[in-house]
Amino acid sequence: MHRLPLAFLTAGFLGLAALPAGAALNKADQDFVEKAASGSLAEVQAAQLAQQRGSSPQIKQFANRMITDHTQASAELQQIADQENITLPTQPSAKDMAATRKLSGLNGPAFDTAYAQDMLHDHQQDVALFRKQAQSGQDPALKAFAQKTLPILQQHLQLAQGLQTRR
Repeated sequence: MHRLPLAFLTAGFLGLAALPAGAALNKADQDFVEKAASGSLAEVQAAQLAQQRGSSPQIKQFANRMITDHTQASAELQQIADQENITLPTQPSAKDMAATRKLSGLNGPAFDTAYAQDMLHDHQQDVALFRKQAQSGQDPALKAFAQKTLPILQQHLQLAQGLQTRR
């Protein structure tokens, strides 16, 4: 008589154990993951455009750094996602893609100016996003990732500010 309810209870616990770890992320951690992954993808795409369409050596050097650092950060975030069964976006958000489309219509000095402004704005947002996650994130792996990545993003912001002074 007690076997049937116990079997359902056991199946219920097993079912909960089978839930993906990503499902356990709170809303703030999930938002962080989506914004961080999307933003990194968009910054790599914009940097690839900068290598093709930019005219300034400083812009191209900055773009190379963005590709290197954001590719590495994306790989680290993907490792966390794999371990915790979190699905990352594979394309930038519509907002991020719109900025890249705008850049794709420009060349030379006009591209350089627009790219530098976009990178300043993007990295101001990135620093704020990663600072918040580093301070108040609930998922330990994502919090540690944000703490590790924040100083790199702060360097990117300083470099982007430097690009503004060269205009």
